[in-house]
Amino acid sequence: MHSRQYLCWTENGAEQRAVWRSLSKAPAPGKTVVVDDRVSADSAFRMASQGTAMLWRGDFPNARQLLQAMTRRVDRRRRKPASSPTDAFHRHRQAQAQRARILGMLLVPFGPDHTIPLLRAPDVWHACSEAYGADAEPGVGPLRELLGAISAHEWHRKGVPVPALEGRVHPRYGVFSPSRSEYVDLVAQLPLPSRRSAFDIGTGTGVLAAVLARRGVGTVVATDDSPRAAECARENLARLAPAQRTQVLETPLFPPGRASLVVCNPPWIPAKPTTPLEHAIYDPEHRMLHGFLNGLAAHLEPGGEGWLVLSDLAERLGLRSRAELLAAFDTAGLRLLDRHDTSPAHPRSADTSDPLHAARAAEVTSLWRLAAD
Repeated sequence: MHSRQYLCWTENGAEQRAVWRSLSKAPAPGKTVVVDDRVSADSAFRMASQGTAMLWRGDFPNARQLLQAMTRRVDRRRRKPASSPTDAFHRHRQAQAQRARILGMLLVPFGPDHTIPLLRAPDVWHACSEAYGADAEPGVGPLRELLGAISAHEWHRKGVPVPALEGRVHPRYGVFSPSRSEYVDLVAQLPLPSRRSAFDIGTGTGVLAAVLARRGVGTVVATDDSPRAAECARENLARLAPAQRTQVLETPLFPPGRASLVVCNPPWIPAKPTTPLEHAIYDPEHRMLHGFLNGLAAHLEPGGEGWLVLSDLAERLGLRSRAELLAAFDTAGLRLLDRHDTSPAHPRSADTSDPLHAARAAEVTSLWRLAAD
């Protein structure tokens, strides 16, 4: 966990204090009141909108229903029309941040050993151990984050089918799920420059490293600077790939040495992440993209290739231009060999209520084949 914060409130006429738990690193609310099943959804929504947190003391399923009712009220708010795709993106991010702040105001207590001391509360030990850590102490935290941890545990338990692997990948809490298969299929289908060795930079669940190992690449080294992701990749590769062919290192960007193929699927949008999961979506100031490109030539064997798997969503939102991407290739001393495109088929691309629908519907994911000059 991060540096300890405390939530303070008054209950039954006495001052109370508990450790504040926030997976998103949100600060502890300044004002908290105690509520139970008698509070109405309208009252709860009004208090949350005004910055007052509510510590729930009622029935757990009713807390869940109250959060759903608050969610409906948040999502009914009208949004001003955007003047451009870039404006639409920034308005959407602002609305999402406000939504998270309001819905994060409904709090639940955590007892020892990840128990929830509420009537009809489920057993959440496994989910909380994966998200908060096995030794997290009692405290108070947002119900919304707890439900996210429960959902992530189910993803981890059941796994996500990956047709290219004829198997399932099991994402851990805070590790992006490979629910979009189009970028995996690109790596699975394109002819390999060599089967000698490969690096998978920013491996996440390890899905691309597993694809390369299953395609017969002799040695695959996967890297990620997230401890959660590195451990998740090790678990998945142990199930999906020959053990003697794969290695996972917890390190930023490149491992030592060179490879005949270096693959990277960086976050696609240059913006600041606000949750652990968003680190797989948002890349502040293109740091990972530029870090990969600028270090690629030094880590390629003679005749080797770099495969950059990247969506053009940032371009369609006006956050990066195609000319800027091509200039980054030149600056890094890289030569473009080829580009292979595919269109995503994820549900959001067909969701007309999404403020970014126009950009998502036109989105193209590309595999850029690069070589050192």
